[in-house]
Amino acid sequence: MAAKPEKRSEFKEVTYSIERWDLLKNYREKAINLMATLENSHIRAIVHGSIARGDVTSKSDIDIFIPEPPSSFLVETALEKTGLNFNSRYVVQATPNYAMKAHIEIDEKTIVSFPLMCMRRVEREFYRFGGEMSLSSLQQDLRVAGVDKRLMLIEPTVKGHLESNVVDHEEQAAKVVGVSAETVLDRAHALLKRYKVGRTGVFIKKELTVDETFELALKKLADANPAVRRRIKE
Repeated sequence: MAAKPEKRSEFKEVTYSIERWDLLKNYREKAINLMATLENSHIRAIVHGSIARGDVTSKSDIDIFIPEPPSSFLVETALEKTGLNFNSRYVVQATPNYAMKAHIEIDEKTIVSFPLMCMRRVEREFYRFGGEMSLSSLQQDLRVAGVDKRLMLIEPTVKGHLESNVVDHEEQAAKVVGVSAETVLDRAHALLKRYKVGRTGVFIKKELTVDETFELALKKLADANPAVRRRIKE
């Protein structure tokens, strides 16, 4: 079940245990290795979510995103230099209005993704909404503010973080994380709906065959689906 959004306006201070700091260090080391491999091939990537904010748990994923990727061949070639095998490759489109994205699952906790279409501002700001960091920021051991799936604004402190509710405080949260109020409202609506009706499905999710490229998969889907063709044209 999705984490329940909480509605409380006061700040709550959370202090991390030694184990939690160690877990964050381990997750970040893995993210840094992957991102450095990509950047060595001139592919700039970000990490987003709890690893950027710092509030990791044992259930946290390592989500690496390439905002402006070259061809998928170059991305996959760069990742293969790590010596890792991919668990799976698939394309995902959350709704007909959202950009389709390529997902490369390194393991069940690690995903590298990138857009296959131009993203709208709200879509790009989604990553900053949850907290995003560059490789250099990770290497400097910085942390950033962002909003988690409970719709709690996480603001890093020396001992851990402060958290406060985003619902009814959307404009303030937007200023803290550096996105538009429209993005905060869009994400709040989506997460509240997810909690109310349960995990929602996606418009398209298709796993690629071994010899299929992301570009070929996109072409096949566009040929068969008018909604995909419309989104590409936009």
